[in-house]
Amino acid sequence: MKQVQIDRYGVPWEVARCVDVPDVGPPADDEVVFDVLAFPINPADMWFCRGSYRLKPPLPATPGAECVGRVAAVGSAVTHVRPGDLVINLQRENWAERRKVKGDDAIPLPAGIDLKQAAMVRINPPTAQLMLSDFVDLQPGDWVIQNVANSAVGRLLIVLARQRGLRTVNVVRRADLAAELAALGADRVLVDGEDLAARTADATGGARIALGVEAIGGAATGRLAECLATDGTLVHYGSMSGEDPAVGRSHFIYRGIRLTGFMLGRFLAKRSPEQVRAIYAGLAAEVMAGRLVAPVDTVYPIDRIRDALAHADRGGRNGKILVSPGGAV
Repeated sequence: MKQVQIDRYGVPWEVARCVDVPDVGPPADDEVVFDVLAFPINPADMWFCRGSYRLKPPLPATPGAECVGRVAAVGSAVTHVRPGDLVINLQRENWAERRKVKGDDAIPLPAGIDLKQAAMVRINPPTAQLMLSDFVDLQPGDWVIQNVANSAVGRLLIVLARQRGLRTVNVVRRADLAAELAALGADRVLVDGEDLAARTADATGGARIALGVEAIGGAATGRLAECLATDGTLVHYGSMSGEDPAVGRSHFIYRGIRLTGFMLGRFLAKRSPEQVRAIYAGLAAEVMAGRLVAPVDTVYPIDRIRDALAHADRGGRNGKILVSPGGAV
């Protein structure tokens, strides 16, 4: 079978290669074997190839945080999926034609779901959903502020917040994104800048904002903290700037702002396998209904992984780059 490997760290499309490896073999009693139908190229995958990601397994290694597959075989102890079912995989190393994983890591998806969207459902949708649910007890009408609002997570957060009756302030770098985000349900769109707190107060009529979500780091974290109400919570889930969050201590001492972090695996680990499946079942239903949609630019075959990686790194794309090992997508 074909598998993508890197045997050194560096420019992704220079270090990645498609190789032939032995088949994964039959499943043990508690395992599932599935054929990979499609996988996306995410920023974390690019960082993995460059050696700048938090995980550095022994080389050669296979990237791939997400995929969608079709079950080929199940072990005797696995009861929640069966051959022919669509699944996503909670484990990594998914840039391959076939995977074998523990049964609890194979999450079923409904038949008929769009495979391109299914390939992207494992990380970004639950990240947006759990950041809205696990930190602050938000009620309909409450305000949330986020930066990186034009990202995949940011766009999903807008949609999921609107479905819950929450209102969002969405901080971006370009003013021309306002109409596009408003069409998704964004209540306010503001361009980041030094006077962000004053403009946020003006745009919301001085509303109390209890939750902030940010993924830039550096001074941008501090600007979002300034927008929060006393005792508000700011969730840091990424650092596009590569800098640690920079928040003045007065926000902690005098205003009681709480700065915390989010990593999807850590929050899923707090839940039982049944609860995790329920989260994804709800998100899959939203995808099936057409309410959670992420744009896709191009789909490549696995043997063109280097072309796919180079394309994923270019600006001007109109969505995610996907790879379909068997040509099913």
